[in-house]
Amino acid sequence: MRQTLGRLALTACALLLWSTAEAQERPEAVTPEAVSQGEGLFKGAGLCSACHGASAKGIPNLGANLTDDEWLHSDGSFDGILKSITEGISADKSSSGTVMPPKGGSALSDSQLKAVAAYVWSLSNK
Repeated sequence: MRQTLGRLALTACALLLWSTAEAQERPEAVTPEAVSQGEGLFKGAGLCSACHGASAKGIPNLGANLTDDEWLHSDGSFDGILKSITEGISADKSSSGTVMPPKGGSALSDSQLKAVAAYVWSLSNK
């Protein structure tokens, strides 16, 4: 009985440490609300899905896959993703040769761009 309680306590501590470590890695801006809003913008007014597809897996010769852990134009951090979205990608730096205009060509606000970045970050950091 005592051994079982000890194992349960050890397991609970390990789970607590794991969830705390994961929470530290998740950027503060990546909240469930931001991810949800960002998904709607990605598939709608943000125009992102036009090149990256509704599932964000990319469209050949247009937009890269955003669901894997390979980042072509940033380090995959929230700030790096936000910078790529905000500034766009020039044709000479694009892997497909297709320009991604600043803000993806949309008229999103800064807070909306952060929500899109949160959604994109969440796609490869599950």
